[in-house]
Amino acid sequence: MVPIPSVSEEESIKAAMATQLKKKELSDLHLRIIIKQEANQGNYQKAIAILDKLIARLPNSAIDYNNRGLMYLKIADYDQAMTDFNKAIALSPSLDRAYNNRGNCYAHQGNLSKAIENYEKALDINPYNQKVWINQGITLRELGDYPLAIETLELAKMIGNQYLGRIYAERGYTRYLMGDWNYAISDYRRALSYLPEGHRYQQKVMKWLAKVLKPVISQSNLESDH
Repeated sequence: MVPIPSVSEEESIKAAMATQLKKKELSDLHLRIIIKQEANQGNYQKAIAILDKLIARLPNSAIDYNNRGLMYLKIADYDQAMTDFNKAIALSPSLDRAYNNRGNCYAHQGNLSKAIENYEKALDINPYNQKVWINQGITLRELGDYPLAIETLELAKMIGNQYLGRIYAERGYTRYLMGDWNYAISDYRRALSYLPEGHRYQQKVMKWLAKVLKPVISQSNLESDH
């Protein structure tokens, strides 16, 4: 006959199980912290290796598939990225960031119409996802629809202040392509006022600004010589 544990023993067993579960949760959290650190340092392959372990442990975690897909996207492995984004969406059809990332993957592959389709789906789920509005604006610009790109970036700006530097930068570049150089210069300068020192977008905007200022400065020098 199997002995029945007393109430105190049963409580001890439950407490031990709870402790083990807590340790496991902390372990998962610790792995995610390491993944973020590796990704921030550009060590995408290391991040992928850790995500492999995490997914083996949590095979139904849509967020981890999405994050691994993002790492594959960073190293331009679009097939693997697409596989992971599709898996994330299959596991969690309401995960707006997975549609956004899949849209980015399509955009990198030159399939801009599919990119827009995924951004629209992401916005249907979460219309306050500022990153999606920005990505959609950039893609509309790539499609040559400059007015709609500007309008979309304006909508992104209305959502919040988190990505204002990037929004002004992309709006400035769109205006540059439209030939509105004064507006472009103004937006680039606004972007630089929001972007922190050393931010990856800062160098990009400075190059864009130098490109638009070069002919203006050259023309000014010519006029001063006369």
